[in-house]
Amino acid sequence: MNENPMVHDLSLPVEHDGRALSGVASMSRAVTPGEIDVSHGAILYLEDVTVSFDGFRALNELSLSIDVGELRCIIGPNGAGKTTMMDVITGKTAPDSGKVFLGQTIDLTRMNEPSIARAGIGRKFQKPTVFEQHPVWENLELAMKTDKRWLASLRARLDRSAQARIEETLSLIRLEGEALRPAGELSHGQKQRLEIGMLLMQQPALLLLDEPAAGMTDDETMELAALLNHLRGTCSMMVVEHDMEFVAALAGETGKVTVMAEGRVLAHGTLDEVKRDAGVVESYLGR
Repeated sequence: MNENPMVHDLSLPVEHDGRALSGVASMSRAVTPGEIDVSHGAILYLEDVTVSFDGFRALNELSLSIDVGELRCIIGPNGAGKTTMMDVITGKTAPDSGKVFLGQTIDLTRMNEPSIARAGIGRKFQKPTVFEQHPVWENLELAMKTDKRWLASLRARLDRSAQARIEETLSLIRLEGEALRPAGELSHGQKQRLEIGMLLMQQPALLLLDEPAAGMTDDETMELAALLNHLRGTCSMMVVEHDMEFVAALAGETGKVTVMAEGRVLAHGTLDEVKRDAGVVESYLGR
């Protein structure tokens, strides 16, 4: 697959909150590395995305978009297609049909997983993945967005700016006191925050979090919610979650929540609005 993100004309509008998003690139051109065209307010578009496995439609003409700086919660029953959607966004699964764009111009369906990560999308899976034998500080250093070729890595030395970024991230994820501790000795909640810190070191434009509160205590869950709320606006976030108290802490009264079922969007609105939706109650909340 092509590793260079290329401009691609969006021939069809994408629905967003009931409105068609218009205004597309009029001609093809190479995109400057790291550049994401968010001139129309959205950082992620999925339009009519379909994925089938052995005849089963995991995604069924799924369409949604995420605004720049938005923290969007995605909820829905098991088998709704939430993880498959993230797999498509990050290049792990190729869609049968449909469009997936980062901003107006970067066609994610034409890229592989490493190039999508370099384009600015970070993903956290449910189970934390950290370098357990290395201290917390080194985990953040290893995750930093730098030249990873062997010769460059051999010669690399942390400058003051890089050290400051690590210190700021340690403070943000509240692990300053654990900086020299092996990551394997951290609690589950601390490991989850460390992995988010590692993703932040890569300076993502869009962060995908798959059930980040799974396995956490109530206190750890609220601490994670406080962290994500603090990050609000610094990058766009999509959070897939089942814990409704956690979702409520993130969405508040005005944040948007998308409910998925059977591979497509079932409802979209504030948490209060979707909780009152008859279809949501029947397919998800009422179970």
